[in-house]
Amino acid sequence: MLKSRIPDLERSTRLARITLAMLLALMTSVAFGHGGVSVEDDMCVMQVGPYRAHFTGYQPERRATQEFCEDIPETGRVIFAIDYISDELRGMETDFRIIKDVNNIGIRAKYEDLGTKEDIERATVLYRAPERLPTGTFTVTHTFPEKGHFIGMVIARHPETGKEFISVFPFAVGIFRWGTILTRIGLILVLVGGVAAFLITRAMRKSA
Repeated sequence: MLKSRIPDLERSTRLARITLAMLLALMTSVAFGHGGVSVEDDMCVMQVGPYRAHFTGYQPERRATQEFCEDIPETGRVIFAIDYISDELRGMETDFRIIKDVNNIGIRAKYEDLGTKEDIERATVLYRAPERLPTGTFTVTHTFPEKGHFIGMVIARHPETGKEFISVFPFAVGIFRWGTILTRIGLILVLVGGVAAFLITRAMRKSA
């Protein structure tokens, strides 16, 4: 009787491993990110309206070649690099701005939350003027002297219609977000618990 159950146990174990791998892959490919930036296929992807760009932050003096697409771990010099994924962006003028999150909007910030153009100007700590980039890539460097919460913004303007496509992405500098980490850990535990419950239920039904 025991021998007859061994193949079932092996199949259940194999199924559990496959299911867990799929769930973990799904977690890393979707959900995490702030505003217009998300993680997809181990890449930081920025959504600018219907268009996409690869977004990365570096701290070469402190973190060597480590890449960041959400929060920046330390104060100091940061290099932001943007590479267009959608070729349509190459024909548009694009600007880049970082503002201080003076109203504590947080990670759910949207463009409508930022106030008037005057409000945005007053809160701006870095601005790169609109420019058309046929090469599809640009870098911006800024030194953050102190910890804080910030909001990045990219605006691309269509050369013919003048329509603006906006990406807004909140981020923190030098601040450890316990809430984000705990949310991810909780989600992992829920997924693992779901797989375990499925296997236990399956085993109980077979032994009945």
